[in-house]
Amino acid sequence: MDDRFLPVTREEMLERGWDTCDFVYVCGDAYVDHPSFGAAIICRVLESHGYKVCFLSQPNWRDKTDFMRFGKPRLGFLISSGNIDSMVNHYTVAKKRRKTDNYTPGGVMGKRPDRAVIVYSQMVRQAYPDTNIILGGIEASLRRLSHYDYWDNKVRKSIIIDANADLVLYGMGENSIIEVADALDSGIDIHDLTYLDGTVFKTKNLALATDPIIMPSFEEVASSKKKYAESFLIQYRNTDHFTAKTLVEPYKGWYVVQNRPNRPLTQAEFDRTYALPYTRQYHPSYKEIGHVPAIDEVKFSLISNRGCYGACNFCALTFHQGRIIQTRSHKSIINEAKKMIWDPDFKGYIHDVGGPTANFRAPACKKQMEHGVCQTRQCLWPTPCNNLEVDHKDYLELLKKLRELPNVKKVFVRSGIRYDYLMYDKDDTFFRELVQHHISGQLKVAPEHISNQVLDKMGKPHKELYEKFVKKYYRLNEEYHKDQYLVPYLMSSHPGSDLNAAIELAEYLRDIHHQPQQVQDFYPTPGTLSTAMYYTGIDPRDNTPVYVPKSAHEKAMQRALMQYKNPRNYDLVHEALVMAHREDLIGNGPKCLIREKKQNNQYKRYSNHKRVKLRK
Repeated sequence: MDDRFLPVTREEMLERGWDTCDFVYVCGDAYVDHPSFGAAIICRVLESHGYKVCFLSQPNWRDKTDFMRFGKPRLGFLISSGNIDSMVNHYTVAKKRRKTDNYTPGGVMGKRPDRAVIVYSQMVRQAYPDTNIILGGIEASLRRLSHYDYWDNKVRKSIIIDANADLVLYGMGENSIIEVADALDSGIDIHDLTYLDGTVFKTKNLALATDPIIMPSFEEVASSKKKYAESFLIQYRNTDHFTAKTLVEPYKGWYVVQNRPNRPLTQAEFDRTYALPYTRQYHPSYKEIGHVPAIDEVKFSLISNRGCYGACNFCALTFHQGRIIQTRSHKSIINEAKKMIWDPDFKGYIHDVGGPTANFRAPACKKQMEHGVCQTRQCLWPTPCNNLEVDHKDYLELLKKLRELPNVKKVFVRSGIRYDYLMYDKDDTFFRELVQHHISGQLKVAPEHISNQVLDKMGKPHKELYEKFVKKYYRLNEEYHKDQYLVPYLMSSHPGSDLNAAIELAEYLRDIHHQPQQVQDFYPTPGTLSTAMYYTGIDPRDNTPVYVPKSAHEKAMQRALMQYKNPRNYDLVHEALVMAHREDLIGNGPKCLIREKKQNNQYKRYSNHKRVKLRK
């Protein structure tokens, strides 16, 4: 297999003796040939099956000429926004333009358009009206059916309609892309590829959908929030390869058909993906204009698993990677580590060994790999399933092997330890080893909130379990004479969070003497249950109403309460406490959040403010 970068210019394509290529991969990110970048994986997988692939990185989307750089590919264009949704990449939750782009050389902003997949696809269609256009990656995957768009504040159509594309590959695409490539290579027309798992197509012939669930039409979900919630619940319950049905969403003149997700990778397939000859670098043409910052966090990290059954409602992993855990073998991971530790820049520290949830190294129970996940029950929430298998032995064995490699000083775990799963393990060997060997000064965990009413809407365990975890963590640190800390990730303004819940969180932060340096507002992105609640004000699972903080002012108050010590937040915190009738937290007492100031004209205005609705 070729360990060179893929051709990025026509000259490089011709130097390989190619008159044309099979596929052009159009990407919103800079070209980084590292397995933490989905574009690199798909391109290397195609290459390993004998396909000729050229890479078109961050093209000029204002002129179709750049999309014609390699000529018309034999089999089609593959289009992705990159590792991150282009709208999330460009805008904060306050819809303000970000200043840097970590996936662009030098961190320069503005090298890709908003809604990159749609724009790229439309430009390719202008350049070559009859070429095959296949969409993939996170942006396309989470927009495969109609979806609420936070930035436009409306329901948008399936991306296959807006982009005028032929096919969408959703989820993790190693198997799907080869099935599509082989079919096209054999002469099958792309419009006849209606039978492949992990794909979405559009058709005017409903008979092409096999035993489908007919969902509410786009026109219905765009005009009725109840219909939107109904449609979302159908999608939410059909994300597993073994149990999912074909879904059909009617449009005027079209049907958008989602086939069931592709099957989980076997361990051998997963290993093979990571054994491909990645250079593990960004393209050398970027050296003069600045390195690609996104590689810094992953260059000396190892992916060990894929998928998550954690059930966090604000996370899109269920829609993209699925709930069934897939793992690489110890041999595969250690072989990658052996390549990494001889890198001239390696300083002896493996920064991370994990995935979406680091300490998940097996499916939640034995039945999942044969019968799939439960459609109406979660593995961990609200309480752990009786069939849940809790075992850290394999993960601990892997970490020990990595610790013993030459040149390795420390192996850290930074990618999301699931603390509830850790606490459910009756054997605390892993917890002890974690504290002794695998924490870089501070352990980041994600309780997300402390109010149980909010945690229930988040799909997170109740605060009592987190408090038990915290006590055990510090007890073990004391036992092993370690000076290590916890850094909790916390979120404001999630559906279910009113001012009373935000104040409860502020009181907790007061009691643990912690004020977060940064506060994350809930960000309503496509493909999450929380986003459906945000848009509809309904919990789709039971159709109960959900309080949703939507005004910028209330969000600012909830955010300020988490940083109540900051003098700049005084006015907002004072206003929130008055609105919630919690003046007991204003004053000089030990439990007060802020001190009282003398009444003056500056504060008389509070009585005239419109009051924010509070949960009784």
